[in-house]
Amino acid sequence: FTLKPAARSLGLTASDVARQVRNAYDGADVLKQQRGRNEITIVVRLPKEERISEFNLEQMILRNSEGIEIPLLDAVEIKRDRAYITIDRRSGRRIVTVTADVTPRPQAGQVIAALEEETIPDILNRYAGLSLSYEGKQADMKESFQGLVSGLLLALLMIYLLLAIPFRSYIQPAIIMVSIPFGMVGATLGHLAMGYSLSIMSLLGVVALSGVVVNDSLVLIDFANRRLHNGDTPHDAVLAAGMQRFRPIMLTTLTTFFGLAPMIFETSRQARFLIPMAISLGFGILFATLIALVLVPVLYMVVEDLRAHWKETHPID
Repeated sequence: FTLKPAARSLGLTASDVARQVRNAYDGADVLKQQRGRNEITIVVRLPKEERISEFNLEQMILRNSEGIEIPLLDAVEIKRDRAYITIDRRSGRRIVTVTADVTPRPQAGQVIAALEEETIPDILNRYAGLSLSYEGKQADMKESFQGLVSGLLLALLMIYLLLAIPFRSYIQPAIIMVSIPFGMVGATLGHLAMGYSLSIMSLLGVVALSGVVVNDSLVLIDFANRRLHNGDTPHDAVLAAGMQRFRPIMLTTLTTFFGLAPMIFETSRQARFLIPMAISLGFGILFATLIALVLVPVLYMVVEDLRAHWKETHPID
């Protein structure tokens, strides 16, 4: 509404008008009484029959501080518009909550990516000072993801320490752990092949995969070290490790994958919650094993060649 000159001449302000209308329809607290343990608040407002129609509002009488009366329509010019039922604030700033359900739910990540790429930048450029944040399930997923990342880093650190102690080396544990990133790649490719989106359960599978996928590389490096200590050259030690440990490594990998296969290819609704974790474990270890059989011996030879070159250029007196 907008105040008319007649209202200003009586000393009425927009706050005065809004307060009187609110008190008439919502009520004004005039008295509080204590009855036993209960406190009773007495509210005064217009009778119900005077609050049920727009005509009643138009016929409302306003009063200024001196008691002079003026009809509402003579005091203000009413403009029809849409208004908020409630106004929510956070840290002093007004907030608006926008909710949506995505069908199917696994595509929520793609919808959010499309919003962040196309819609949200346009809205932020159009309204200066506007900010946004994801709440609800997306906020919970973000918090869970941050916790999983911290857990993964801690797991990688513990794996490195546990490998560095028995091997008495800082480099060989890194060679063994090089298969972990390829396990993550395999988990991602598995989700693409099976038509599943990455979820929290997928990330849990990746964290578990980081402790399983190092076994193949560990077997290769351990066998090569033993052959090297027995007098073999690095080339012969790596070659023997690849030949004699190929069958155990492949059997371990295949039995793990086929053990998870019933869950991966399960179609029942009850199993869909755990299928992403099984996909991460199964396809991750399968892909990482194929890479480890080639990459780990190569890196082992590179490290041994560098070590031999260092000894030749820096002889010990």
